[in-house]
Amino acid sequence: MYPRRALLYMPGDNWKMITKSITLGVDSICMDMEDGAAVNKKAEARETIARALRELDFGQSEKLARINSVGSGWEQDDLEAVLPYRPDGIVIPKVESYEQIEWASEIIESAELKYGWKVNSMRILIGIETAKGILNLKEIASHPRLDALIFGGEDFAASIGAKRTKDATELLYARQAVVVACAAHDLQAIDIVTIDYKDSEALKAESEFGARLGFSGKQIIHPNQVAAVQAAFTPSAEEVAYAKRIVETFEASQKEGKGAYSLDGKMIDMPLLRNAQKVLARAKE
Repeated sequence: MYPRRALLYMPGDNWKMITKSITLGVDSICMDMEDGAAVNKKAEARETIARALRELDFGQSEKLARINSVGSGWEQDDLEAVLPYRPDGIVIPKVESYEQIEWASEIIESAELKYGWKVNSMRILIGIETAKGILNLKEIASHPRLDALIFGGEDFAASIGAKRTKDATELLYARQAVVVACAAHDLQAIDIVTIDYKDSEALKAESEFGARLGFSGKQIIHPNQVAAVQAAFTPSAEEVAYAKRIVETFEASQKEGKGAYSLDGKMIDMPLLRNAQKVLARAKE
């Protein structure tokens, strides 16, 4: 599973921007056939993404292709255009049911069998962007091919008639619901886009808040957002050092037959150990 601290969207029909993206050291590059491609550019986006998958070296960056939503009328052509060139994963937007994921999974499995790839080696990431998607999270998140849930704040706000604000309190319930579903099913939770890509302070604050909520990464739409997002979702040296101390002192405490114990004036017990272990795991990604 890729770390996906920063998931960068690139318009699928823009060859120049896609080739630029592979030089940025971003965790995941999502070439977009949905919102990033105009209606009269869908076919061009398919061709351009297929070419990129054939010809470009993405290095350590994950290469993803976002299809149009199931039911749009474009989704089948989108999948068939990119699957032969083996992206690392397929992103399905605006998912509202388990069946929508299963539809794509069956087509992907047919491709895996046809080309001799390991079954389930191509993963699916889905957009949770509507009220119905949030209500159906329990079932949706259980699909075995899923790797991540991507929360779409702008679309979700529109679906419930909420007014978007800078502090995003109108999205808090849904963001937490996505994080909980991901934690329950060992999936990555990818947070909202900071639309004003020129506002570096807003990006930093929103990224750090998302990390505190439990998101593992964030969507981005501009190269200038990469560094700040990666920093926010990567444990700091101080956090790593403290996590190591917790792990080490907890082991020593257990050997002495103790349960909870004090470290720097704080009581340390099993939940704090588990959190420290997660910090160390993220630091290794």
